[in-house]
Amino acid sequence: MIRNFADFCEELQQCGFSMGGGNAKGIFALIDYDWQAPENATMPIKWHTGDPETDPWQWRIRVLTERKDIAYAKVFFGTSGYITREWYPYFLAVRRGEREFEDFYETGKVSVLEKDIYELIRTNGKVPLHLLKQDCGITKETSGKFDRVLTNLQRNLFVTMCGTAPRVSKNGEVYGWDSTVFCTVEEFWGADLRQDISMEKAYVRIREQIFKLNPQAEEKNIKKFILD
Repeated sequence: MIRNFADFCEELQQCGFSMGGGNAKGIFALIDYDWQAPENATMPIKWHTGDPETDPWQWRIRVLTERKDIAYAKVFFGTSGYITREWYPYFLAVRRGEREFEDFYETGKVSVLEKDIYELIRTNGKVPLHLLKQDCGITKETSGKFDRVLTNLQRNLFVTMCGTAPRVSKNGEVYGWDSTVFCTVEEFWGADLRQDISMEKAYVRIREQIFKLNPQAEEKNIKKFILD
């Protein structure tokens, strides 16, 4: 039974990956939103309470700032998910293989805006979201496109979340909510991230693990979960 952040991290290491919250696609979520159901009223896990020990919403940042073996980003179905260090090379093998970002760009698989965002992050190491938007000249009219592009970069495992940073005004005053910080996947994990794993082997390994976690998972959803 998961009762706190430590339990969650321990279980996640056993599972290898998980949707960030709800499991609408029928794959696997270590902590689903049904923990809010009335029958679970006595359970210690409660969403959006602000308690760092028992609020799963707080855990997404804690894994990034307190651990070195768990990544969290929009990596599954365009929504959030967790992948452990052990399993990340398998997802990297099916999403990117031996290809670098330049290969994706040259073949038209990423846009000019994606390239601009990626280069800003790669050049600066770690960049808060609000500064990314500022440097890319994003307005209210182009914000939607920016969000989709940033999600694509996460889904293709080029960039990932790596923490939060305060917003600071020109006068040096902190304001508003903290901003999500992004870095490249290589910056997050280090140089030894890639392993000699074929796309086919990686796909089979992830698929087998999904069925261990959820024997009722459907093939069409499994394929999208793994590849997209």
